Amino acid sequence: MIVIIDYNAGNTRSVMNALDRLGAEYELTDDAQKILAAEKVIFPGVGHAKHAMDSLKNKGLVDVIKSVSQPLLGICVGMQLLYECSEEGNTDCLGIIEGTVKKFDDQKVIVPQVGWNTNFLTKNRLFQGLKESIYLYAVHSFRADVGAHTISTSTYGTEYSSAVQFNNFYGVQFHPEKSSKDGQLIIKNFLEL
Repeated sequence: MIVIIDYNAGNTRSVMNALDRLGAEYELTDDAQKILAAEKVIFPGVGHAKHAMDSLKNKGLVDVIKSVSQPLLGICVGMQLLYECSEEGNTDCLGIIEGTVKKFDDQKVIVPQVGWNTNFLTKNRLFQGLKESIYLYAVHSFRADVGAHTISTSTYGTEYSSAVQFNNFYGVQFHPEKSSKDGQLIIKNFLEL
């Protein structure tokens, strides 16, 4: 069973629609036992990092997410929360991946970034069957620097991590559930990890 973490931050309906298109069985839940017992975990997110972390704390899910040993996919804010902290609300995050999520420079680019952007993919099972350079849809004001765990990059005023992997934790800044057939393939690849 696939579990989508329910913590009131989100793009859960569009993720559920993407899983429906793939014929996948899933459950939207905040139950710790179900999250830890799932085959795969999807950690979605749209909204403000501080509010999202407050919701995770209120639901007792911070340590649960850190304890997940199966593949977990963080989407958008769900990826950003995998980091140590975010400039959005000066928020301490989950600390699974080293680094700080920073705001785009609004003196250089329009913030938020909204729309399709080129992503340069590395060889990773998440991107199996895709070209090295593809367009994916993103909506975000904050970004993670390129680092040791970067598996895809994009540029919007500056180069940033559009996808990361640390052990069983995967994160994508773009929205695969809104990125047509290439995004759908990324979700399918995640489910087949």
